[in-house]
Amino acid sequence: MRLVQVLIPEGARAPVLDALDGEGIDYALFDEVGRGDFEAMVQFPVPPSGVETIMERLSEAGVPEDSYAIVLPTETVVSQRLDALIERFPGLRISREELHARAEDLAPANSTFFAFLILSTVIAATGLLLDSAATIIGAMVVAPLMGPAISASVGTILDDREMASRGVKLQVIGLAAAIATGAILGLLLQGSVLIPPGVDIRQIPQVAERTSPNFLSLFLALGSGLAGALSIMRGSGSTLVGVAIAVALVPPAATAGLGIAFGLPAVAIAAAVLVLVNLLAINLSALLLFYWAGYKPLDAGQFERVRKSFTSRILVIAVGIAVLSIVLGGVTWASFQTASFEQQVQAEFQQGFEEADIEGVELVSVTVDYEPIDLVLGNEPQVNVLVAVPRDTEAPPDLAQRWDDELSQEFDRDVVVRVGFLEAQISEREDPTPPFGDLRARSQSIPQRGASASVATV
Repeated sequence: MRLVQVLIPEGARAPVLDALDGEGIDYALFDEVGRGDFEAMVQFPVPPSGVETIMERLSEAGVPEDSYAIVLPTETVVSQRLDALIERFPGLRISREELHARAEDLAPANSTFFAFLILSTVIAATGLLLDSAATIIGAMVVAPLMGPAISASVGTILDDREMASRGVKLQVIGLAAAIATGAILGLLLQGSVLIPPGVDIRQIPQVAERTSPNFLSLFLALGSGLAGALSIMRGSGSTLVGVAIAVALVPPAATAGLGIAFGLPAVAIAAAVLVLVNLLAINLSALLLFYWAGYKPLDAGQFERVRKSFTSRILVIAVGIAVLSIVLGGVTWASFQTASFEQQVQAEFQQGFEEADIEGVELVSVTVDYEPIDLVLGNEPQVNVLVAVPRDTEAPPDLAQRWDDELSQEFDRDVVVRVGFLEAQISEREDPTPPFGDLRARSQSIPQRGASASVATV
């Protein structure tokens, strides 16, 4: 429920009260004893969804734009007369005036915005290098990116060009500053003892997650933008929703900066693509939701101009997402192909060992070193096989090459196979289970890359 207070200008008392009576609004009237421009103040309760309608009626009744209207949220209203009002104005959507005010409040001063953004990027980059999801989420609480994203969309829908322009600029310049901050921090940390020499950030899971953007990332950004717009329209949970928007933008921006610092252009480009896709998707979803909610310009005569501006901006964003989606589609396809190859290879080996049924010989593990980037660059998949054999069993010297030939023929591609052997002992009991739990961990020490098929004996 909202409590609205409106100063009535001289000569407009009667039409204003008639408008309120016509809408079935209960009001209190107070004589104005201040400046002579106003003769009275009227105060009345109304549901949030009814504020916009009532303000339009009062404007038609003679309350000009340069008058004063104050809309206050109320804690509790006790009255049996409210049911009729709520039934007349159903829904929870706030008025365009209140939406405009909230969007202004969400976009902080430039100094505050950049200070919090740089600090959140520093924390996020640290969390990436530490592979700490908790640290990254903590950084998102600090990030102030929800305000510009929402204000850009609200400014477009309500025809406030200054607000829309500032929102777009803060997003673009802010994310560029985040990438630069990540790059500078990465360069500084490389020359310190805080990062081990020769570390490959591509092997850090939190970093790798931001360098393989796919269509699921697009859904995250679209959902974040819708949630942000909905939280402002309904007046609930905007802080938590801001975390979701920041998660889609700041960590990939920090990753792009780290890629620049560590001299990894593929990491920097992949993360930058993710930043751009998420940025466009957040703005697209927020714009669409505000438009579909029926918000109109503050100046009713500018509706046609706003419609054209909205259409052109939607087209530009949609084209940008479509172009970048080519990258997302490529990564999604490559990820599916590599995962399918790994699953098929593991199933092939498991079936082969079961059919062979060699006494005392066990398949310990099969791992496949094959990433989406390897598929794109045409690198050969590497299959690492660990086999346990009894001491008195001689391993075939050409086993790796034989499996290499079989897999290459089966999947119609060149494959590198590495085989490691473990000496196994099987206890004499029914349904024996070889104790290879600790040996599986040792299988990770098998070299991960090789130019040709080979046999390694452990």
